[in-house]
Amino acid sequence: MGVLVGKKAPEFTVKAVHRGTIIDQFSLELLKGKYVILFFYPLDFTFVCPTELHAFQEKLAELHERECEVVGCSVDSHYSHHAWLKTPKKEGGIKGVEYPLLADLTKSIARDYDVLKEDEGIAYRGLFLIDKEGIVRHQVVNDLPIGRSVEEALRVLDALIFFEANGEVCPANWQQGKKGFHPTHEGLVGYFQSHKDEIL
Repeated sequence: MGVLVGKKAPEFTVKAVHRGTIIDQFSLELLKGKYVILFFYPLDFTFVCPTELHAFQEKLAELHERECEVVGCSVDSHYSHHAWLKTPKKEGGIKGVEYPLLADLTKSIARDYDVLKEDEGIAYRGLFLIDKEGIVRHQVVNDLPIGRSVEEALRVLDALIFFEANGEVCPANWQQGKKGFHPTHEGLVGYFQSHKDEIL
């Protein structure tokens, strides 16, 4: 898999479905000035995928509070997305999901983000956190049977926002409300000293 962290997020312009409306030309450029969580999932009407899509929906208000948009993407058509969005959750559908779903029928987006499983023609469970300038700051790719942690995606977004606001780095297992430290030897020593009871 290619590493996109630190690089400009690949652009795209494709059909999408957003709140039941088909958008003919949805592009990453439309979201410039906001954080973006772009995540790929294998296929509509499958099994792990709806659990993930609903999990992102459940955190959507918290993400919007952080000026972050969520965008889902699969190799299905916009017609398939539209039908799945009309299917109730109790029937395995994603009715109630309110963020855009991209129709990557040509598989070009999955290929550009290097998450395409070529032998099956579907995407791995890739997730990319893109900053307000369009730079990828975090990525994670799961194999098909392994669902993602939306809580972890939110934690990483909080860490990025904290770093941008304070210029301090976030240590292992950092959570919102915890302290960071300046990226210097003195900052690290000070961090360890303040957490000496936790150090073996």
